[in-house]
Amino acid sequence: MDFIQNNGGCCMTKKGCNKNSTQKLSTFDWLSDLPETIKDTDFVEVQFKNTRKGYYLNNTKIPLEKGDIVAVEASPGHDLGEVTLVGRLVLLQMKKNNFDPEKTEVQKVYRKAKDTDIDKFNEAKAKEQETMIKARQIAESLNLNMKIGDVEYQGDGNKAIFYYIADERVDFRQLIKVFAETFRIRIEMKQIGARQEAGRIGGIGSCGRELCCSKFKTSFSSVTTSAARIQDISLNPQKLAGQCGKLKCCMNYELDSYVSATKDFPSKEMPLETLDNTYYHFKTDVFKSQITYSTSQSFAANLVTIDAHRAKEIITMNKKGIKPHALLVEKVESKKESVAEFENVVGQDSLTRFDSDRKNQNSKSNNHRSIKRSSISKQNSNKPKVDSPNSAVQKPNNAPRNQKNGTPQFQKPIKKNNPNNTNNQ
Repeated sequence: MDFIQNNGGCCMTKKGCNKNSTQKLSTFDWLSDLPETIKDTDFVEVQFKNTRKGYYLNNTKIPLEKGDIVAVEASPGHDLGEVTLVGRLVLLQMKKNNFDPEKTEVQKVYRKAKDTDIDKFNEAKAKEQETMIKARQIAESLNLNMKIGDVEYQGDGNKAIFYYIADERVDFRQLIKVFAETFRIRIEMKQIGARQEAGRIGGIGSCGRELCCSKFKTSFSSVTTSAARIQDISLNPQKLAGQCGKLKCCMNYELDSYVSATKDFPSKEMPLETLDNTYYHFKTDVFKSQITYSTSQSFAANLVTIDAHRAKEIITMNKKGIKPHALLVEKVESKKESVAEFENVVGQDSLTRFDSDRKNQNSKSNNHRSIKRSSISKQNSNKPKVDSPNSAVQKPNNAPRNQKNGTPQFQKPIKKNNPNNTNNQ
């Protein structure tokens, strides 16, 4: 990491996030708003490259805040790191990590890093990749069964730590001599595990997030395949293994919850006997509190899923020598009126709702017209036929035709004088 001097504060603090900070495994300082807690102790937590941390004594009372780059005592010379915790919370972290200042030699904080210190450290850091490649070539030429995982230079550039991975004990006395002659620095060898290597290198897991070992996980507990069996995870080595080649650490996160939840379930080795068959455990659904049984121990056959409470009842009955007719309880179906949760009263869920209304209106109007016409025709048929003088003249079929549209042209009826009309007198 390239150090850039800042005026305090870093990620995971209440003051805000420092954009220049690239530290991992940072601890949330929930006591940062209480200034009186800073004076409780002179110990500070300093973090170096990746996951390496140390606790140092600020005996000269230098005003330090989270995010400050400091030069600390090293053996030999000095090293550069970033302050990640100050105040009373440092004592809690020391107790958590079993760091006893009375039994361990405590190193001191020299000063805040100067520009010359930071430039010198950046020059040394630029050599780490080239040094690691040469170190791997030298280890391979000496036929050593080991892998150089990472190289970390000290802040003053006079010392380098070589992190290696090996399944067996390695005699690297000759290797250290060759390293010292090649790189002209003081050599320190430190063995790490596969999970620690993944934490130092970093990466993205199958979940799409940053690796837990490089983000927040500091202690690595053993992970076994029994954790997968308890959680009903498929025993596929390609899916269970992480980037380090070991079982994923996240398999232990919910293991305690599954163990406590499965205490209420009957034993998987206890079969269930009925009048027809004997059922064996097939799988368990912890979330739904259900158990699936099969009539065969080797493969899935005639699967039946029941509740855990029902399985306990059958086991109790079998112990008494009673065998039920079936695993499932026969439920008496009660006739209940089905109430629809949703009724389309307005018809707003149909795109053609207006078309149906128009069709209904048209059909109703047509029916009304046909009924009206039929009633009129019946009335006319019931009336007696009387020849009146005012009645219209019967139109003959051979009437002259109109020249324009070809329709028959009739003559207007001639009005005759009515003798009874007083106006004509």
